Amino acid sequence: MPRFSSKRRVRHAAQQMFDLVADVERYPEFVPLCHSLKIRQRTPKDDGTEVVIADMTVSFKLVRESFTSKVTLDRPNMKILVEYLRGPFSNLENRWTFEAKSETDCDVGFFLSYEFKSRMLALLMGSMFDAAFSRFAAAFEKRADQIYGKPQAST
Repeated sequence: MPRFSSKRRVRHAAQQMFDLVADVERYPEFVPLCHSLKIRQRTPKDDGTEVVIADMTVSFKLVRESFTSKVTLDRPNMKILVEYLRGPFSNLENRWTFEAKSETDCDVGFFLSYEFKSRMLALLMGSMFDAAFSRFAAAFEKRADQIYGKPQAST
């Protein structure tokens, strides 16, 4: 099963990066392969978390696939967990962590593992998915620079 994991130090606050990743409605604007995203349900919980059920459509050339996932936004612990519900995968797991290093810097952790149900789809989209996922963290960092401003160089 393909896996991708990264940890990047970014020059934005942990809360800002959490908010950016939690804003799933905006993914089609900047996330590689994300063609569209629709929120089915959003449920705030008493423990400070929020659960979002979303449909995402990814596309590459002539291939377009949609899947549904449950996204748990755990603001108190600065974590986001994405659990696969239905679609072309037999397994999909995605986790984000946000660890403050200062008021203006944080470490963003990203983990993804996936497996397609169809061997043909795995052949068609597998290497393209690998390439796109390796660019995910950079896409979010670039988006943070656009939204929050590019950090100034340290003096």
